[in-house]
Amino acid sequence: MMLTACGGGSGTSSDNGTVDGKGKTLDVLVGVNTAYPEQQKTWMADIDAKFKAQTGADLKFETFASANDELTKIQTSVVANEGPDVYGLGTTFTPTAYSTGAFVKMGDAEWAKVGGKDRFNPAALGISGPDDKNQIGIPFSSRPFVMAYNTELFKAAGLDKPASTWDGLLDQAKKLTGNGNYGMAVGYKDNFDPWKFVWAMSAEAGNPLVSGNKVSLDDPAVTKAYQTYFGWLSKDKVVDPAAIGWTNSQAMAAFGQGKTGIFPITTATAMNSLDKSAIAGKYAFALMPTVAPGQASRPSNGVEAASILSGDNLVVADYSKNKDLAFAYVKLVTSKDEQLNYNKIFGDLPANAEGLKSISNPLLAPVTDAATKSHATPFTGAWSDIQLALTNVVVQSLPELSSGGVSDSALAGRLKDAQTKSQASQDRAGKS
Repeated sequence: MMLTACGGGSGTSSDNGTVDGKGKTLDVLVGVNTAYPEQQKTWMADIDAKFKAQTGADLKFETFASANDELTKIQTSVVANEGPDVYGLGTTFTPTAYSTGAFVKMGDAEWAKVGGKDRFNPAALGISGPDDKNQIGIPFSSRPFVMAYNTELFKAAGLDKPASTWDGLLDQAKKLTGNGNYGMAVGYKDNFDPWKFVWAMSAEAGNPLVSGNKVSLDDPAVTKAYQTYFGWLSKDKVVDPAAIGWTNSQAMAAFGQGKTGIFPITTATAMNSLDKSAIAGKYAFALMPTVAPGQASRPSNGVEAASILSGDNLVVADYSKNKDLAFAYVKLVTSKDEQLNYNKIFGDLPANAEGLKSISNPLLAPVTDAATKSHATPFTGAWSDIQLALTNVVVQSLPELSSGGVSDSALAGRLKDAQTKSQASQDRAGKS
C-alpha cells in the first residue's frame, strides 16, 4: 500500500517554542492495540484534541497490525520518500529504520525540541541507535516481558513461585495440568511473541543469533528452543489444544478465566484486563526463566535474558515537511502527565524518567527487575528480516502442530531456509 504524504511546511515556531500548525495535518503511524482497541481509539481522539489546542494542527493516525505490516510500511514509505511524519515502532524495528538512513538523527537541537534527552529513562535509550551519538529512536514506552501466574492454583499444587529454569517451569506446568486445568496459556498464532521465546532460550544457551556478521539460526540451541516451545502443546500436553489458534490477547483471556497456572510471556499491560477478570487479586508476576531448556545453569557465555529490551520508540521521517510539528507531537506524548495517563490506560511503563519514578506498585516489582535484566536484540538492519524468519518457522509449523507435532526433519528444513534468508539479509545490511 502506498502511503500518502502530508503536505505543507513544518509549521512556524514562535519565540516561546510553540509551533503554529494551523491548517496542517500530522500523519502518525502506530501499531494496533489488540488488547485495548476501544481505549486506543479514545486515546487517539484525546491526543488529537490536545495537539490541536497546542498547535492548531490535526493528527491523522495510521495503524499496522503485524510485524510484517510494520516492515512493509517502513519499506514502502522509504522507497517512495513519502508517508507518515512520525512512526511509532517496536524497539526491535529501530535498527531496520536506522539502516534506511531515512529518519532524523537526534542531535542536541532535536533533543531540545522534545524536552531534552534527560527527560527519558536512560535504560530506555538502549536501542535508540548503534551508540549514544547516533540515535533516531525517542523512547515512548517501556514494556519488559515477565510471566504471570495464578497464585491460587500454585498454592493448591504445593508450589511457591515459578521456576527460574525452563525445565523447572515445565515440571510445574505438568503439576498444574489436569481436571480441566492447564499449566500454560500460550498464543501460538500471535504475530509478535513466538520468536521471543526462541531468542531468550538461545541467548541463555550462549547462542546470540547474530554475532558480528554471522547469523546462527541453524544452531542446536535454536532447534532445542523450538522443540521446547512446540513440545509444550504436542508432547507435554500442558497447553490447551485450542491455543494453536490463539493470539497473545486470547491466551491472556484464557489465563484470566482461572483455569491456567502460568501465562509465560506478558507485560504490565495485562493488569488492566486481569484486574477485571476472574483471577483479580489471585495473580502475580515473576521473571521469565533465564536458564535454557536442557540446562540446570547458564553456561559462561549464556546471557541472563529475562526480556528483550522492549517497548516503543518514536522516529521522525527525514522526508517529512512537518518536522517541527512532529517534534511538538513527540514532546506532548512523552511529557510526564501524558506518560502517566498512557500508563493508566494501557499499563505500559513510562519512558519519561519522572513519570517512571512516580509509579509505586509492589505487584510491578518483578517487572522493574525484568527491565534491569533486559537485553537488546542485535542492532543490525537485518534484524526485522531475522525476526520475521523466526516467526515464519512457527507459522509454517502450525498445521503439523495442530495434527500431532512438528517432526525434527521438518523443523530442520525450515531452520535451514530461515538461516539462508537471514544470512543473506545480514550480508546486504553489512554492505549498506
